[in-house]
Amino acid sequence: MARAEVVRSYRGISAASRRDERRDKLLAAARALWGEAGLTEVTVRRVCAASGLTPRYFYEQFTTRDTLVLAVAEQLHEELFATMVAASQGEPGGLRRKLLRALTTYLDTIAADPSIHRILTSDAHSVAGLEEIRLRAVGIVTDLVVQYSAEFLAAPASAEIRRQEALFVVGGVNQLVDAWLREPRQSTTEVATLCTDLALSVVNRSA
Repeated sequence: MARAEVVRSYRGISAASRRDERRDKLLAAARALWGEAGLTEVTVRRVCAASGLTPRYFYEQFTTRDTLVLAVAEQLHEELFATMVAASQGEPGGLRRKLLRALTTYLDTIAADPSIHRILTSDAHSVAGLEEIRLRAVGIVTDLVVQYSAEFLAAPASAEIRRQEALFVVGGVNQLVDAWLREPRQSTTEVATLCTDLALSVVNRSA
């Protein structure tokens, strides 16, 4: 019994907590390498060196280097979604103000952290599954647009039409943001305003 307790806990920290801590270190190291030097620099050897962990602990968490890359991408997208939603919910007023605040905050967050910019502009086809994560992200944002448009528009269209409009809007906004990421000539406010105006021109069409 005493031996089992040692396995479960070390200095008051459970085995599960230690595994979670090691996973966080590996994710942070990979994200830093990716953001500072590019995706090709994210290797098992470099991630282990940067995190201070051995390959044994790497493979305890991730089957391959690519699964780590996908986990980093998932984590970043989740953080950006949370930032957008919090900004939108904290903005009083109607749909335009909320959408503008969400997009402005999103773009400001990227502009303030060059590592995020580098990660988002990496070749999505270089790692199997990375493009799928980005497409899934488009779907999540589309769902948010559907939710908010239904809440704020007085005469919403059918669910099918609203979904198609939202998908069209998100796809267009995504292309504009992607173009800005690769060549950021306009300010974040200018890009956010343009995206908001174009999005509402579509959403309000069937209101």
